[in-house]
Order: sequence, then structure tokens, then C-alpha cells
Amino acid sequence: MRTLGIDPGYGTVGWAIVDDVLSVRACGSIETPPGEDLCDRLLHIHRALGDIIHEHKPEHAALERLFFSRNTTTALDVSKAVGVIMLTLRLENLKLCEYTPIQVKQALTGYGRATKGQVQAMVSKILKINTGKLKDDVTDAVAIAACHCLTEGCLRARAIREGVK
Repeated sequence: MRTLGIDPGYGTVGWAIVDDVLSVRACGSIETPPGEDLCDRLLHIHRALGDIIHEHKPEHAALERLFFSRNTTTALDVSKAVGVIMLTLRLENLKLCEYTPIQVKQALTGYGRATKGQVQAMVSKILKINTGKLKDDVTDAVAIAACHCLTEGCLRARAIREGVK
């Protein structure tokens, strides 16, 4: 199983391709120019994400479910980016799962209230990559993809144990 993990945004979208053996095949970010019209930024995200999907051919996609408590303007623009991301994934026929930050932290550290540093340390340890050289958005995308692989792996193992296909 090859999973595309996505940390959504409209200025920076972190992405990572992770295999179910928890190996990072590729990762990076989609950057949009701050002064550019939002519609143009969203189009750039759509096209760049499509290119990533065509190049790496993931079978699943995992997206961080957004939670905003303060800045509604930012929340609305990020929500628009999430809509474009979800549409792009649907157009590419990718199965999508969403995970809250607490679910990602729980899957990687065993504690849903882990700090960003603790999550980064576990991403480094589990996936054997140097997160110090990655942007936070990219590290988050790796964590989201790893969360999906771990969650799906547990579900598949449980189904096999219980004789369900």
C-alpha cells in the first residue's frame, strides 16, 4: 500500500509518499506565491498535486482534518484549499481518509496530546529520516501518511485475524 499524506494549506501544502513498510519514497511541499490571487493559488495546488499523484501512483490518500478556533479568515481560505485537494484526490480515484491531529499523535507516539517535537522525534525514529532538514508541513505530511499506514495495517491485521476480507 502506497499512501499520499497531505498537510493542507494554501500557502504551503506538505506532501509525502509512504509505503506500508513505513518507508518514505518521496516528500516535499507545494508552495504558492503569497501575493497571487487565491483562485490562482488553488489552481496551482490542484495541478501540482495531480503531477505528484501521476508520478508516484499512490493507492490511498490521508489528509489532516482541520481544526480552527481563532482566525476565521485563514480557516476559510485553508478550507477552500482542502476542497480543491479533496476534489483532486476524487478526480484521481484515490481513497481518502482524514485524521485529526490527535489521531496522528496517538498513532505515532501513543499519546494524543504529544508535542510537535515528540511527533517529529517519533517520525525520525520510526521512518528513519532526518526531520531536522524538512519543513514542518512536510514532516506533518509524513506523520499523516504514517498514521494512515499504521491505522490501516492494524485494521487489515484485525480483519485477517477475524477471517474478514
